[in-house]
Amino acid sequence: MADILTGFLQTISDWAIPILAAGIVMLALSRRVKIYEAFVEGAKEGFNVGVRIIPYLVAILCGIAFFRASGALDLLTTLIAPITNFLGMPGEALPMALVRPLSGSGALGIMSDIINTHGPDSYIGRVVSTMMGSTETTFYVLAVYFGSVGVSKVRHALWAGLIADVAGLLSAVWICSLVF
Repeated sequence: MADILTGFLQTISDWAIPILAAGIVMLALSRRVKIYEAFVEGAKEGFNVGVRIIPYLVAILCGIAFFRASGALDLLTTLIAPITNFLGMPGEALPMALVRPLSGSGALGIMSDIINTHGPDSYIGRVVSTMMGSTETTFYVLAVYFGSVGVSKVRHALWAGLIADVAGLLSAVWICSLVF
């Protein structure tokens, strides 16, 4: 029974994107949309958005690089370690918890380092992997997406994102401690 279910899910997985793409084309044809022209117009808009967000991307990536290279991340990790130890979070996971709200690629780099050092099936590897999947790049979203559309008042979005990140981090530690 499990093999049949696995095969069924694999078949759905293999065909989901082609069926979705064909469905979009068929819907556009049924509504007499000029598909190529609409695609080109969308690509132009996407390019313009990309050009508008480049300064925000450069700023956030430079800030993260300075934060890591200056040793401030290590200092902050040392200062916060007593709190994380009390919560049951491994000290090695703290850089991941601090960088994840800033940058997905920075967090991915930290997670890769931790997994290469400790292994993917280690407790710390599972904790950082769960953290990666249960949190968001809050400051990146605020800087890039909100900045690209001109939203400047982000105070409620900032707090909602940070509260969700803390909930995701604490849940990742708690669930991994229960399961593993």
